[in-house]
Amino acid sequence: MLNKQLSIIGVPMDLGQNRRGVDMGPSAIRYAGVLETLETLEYMVEDLGDIEIARPSRGQEQLQDNLRNLKQVAEGNEKLAEKVDKAVADGRFPLVLGGDHSIAIGSLAGIAKHYENLGVIWYDAHGDLNTSDTSPSGNIHGMPLAVNLGMGHERLTNILDYQPKIKPENIVIVGARSLDQGEKELIREKGIKVYSMHEVDRLGMTAVITEIIEYLKDKTDGVHLSLDLDGLDPSDAPGVGTPVIGGLSYRESHLAMEMLAETNMITSAEFVEVNPILDEKNKTATIAVGLMGSLFGEKLK
Repeated sequence: MLNKQLSIIGVPMDLGQNRRGVDMGPSAIRYAGVLETLETLEYMVEDLGDIEIARPSRGQEQLQDNLRNLKQVAEGNEKLAEKVDKAVADGRFPLVLGGDHSIAIGSLAGIAKHYENLGVIWYDAHGDLNTSDTSPSGNIHGMPLAVNLGMGHERLTNILDYQPKIKPENIVIVGARSLDQGEKELIREKGIKVYSMHEVDRLGMTAVITEIIEYLKDKTDGVHLSLDLDGLDPSDAPGVGTPVIGGLSYRESHLAMEMLAETNMITSAEFVEVNPILDEKNKTATIAVGLMGSLFGEKLK
């Protein structure tokens, strides 16, 4: 059974990219019933509310060292790291609601200091392994995995005064189908394990998750799940900023969460990139809550 003491932290961050609306993701997820779902599963839920994110002045959004809104993104992640750090220190399971995926910089900074070998399951259409040198856009939400490996601007890599946060051999990416050239090279160079949609289709989700569990279980002392809703196909999760067709199905994703729940290996999680402005009747937030239910042990019988 997962840690029954749970802290929810909302991060209304939309500055790691350039499409507005994802800052309303935490509110949409709460509206979709995340607290009620978790309380029904007998979790003792502490909702810490939303972290305050400073916004650049109108017309002041800018690229600094090919990084969009570096100052505000760094400050927001510093606040998040401190909140997550305290939750873990207090013996609570941190559940972070996004917000764009740049918030994984702060999540992992706060979590990884409590583990010698934190594993990371990165459930995403993208690798998020860009740096300022390889990014075509300068959007920091495409960089958090690289940042946590210690690659990138020191304002981001050195949050909570240590780096790297994680080791490449402890990362597994699931659902990848849109990787930039620099990311592909980094994956090969670092030996990062990736299950692209090609592998998921060929092996099936049961085999993929079974292999991931075997890969991580003996060499990690905790596992963080970072689930980007764009990992799912846009037909199931339309309310995301960077949809990529040909993605994971809702049913496959439920199965993945159910299998992870059975292992009790997940020690922290974040669900990101829910953008209600782009959504259909809060469908994507509702799907996010359904997946959280499965991750936290909800069963049909």
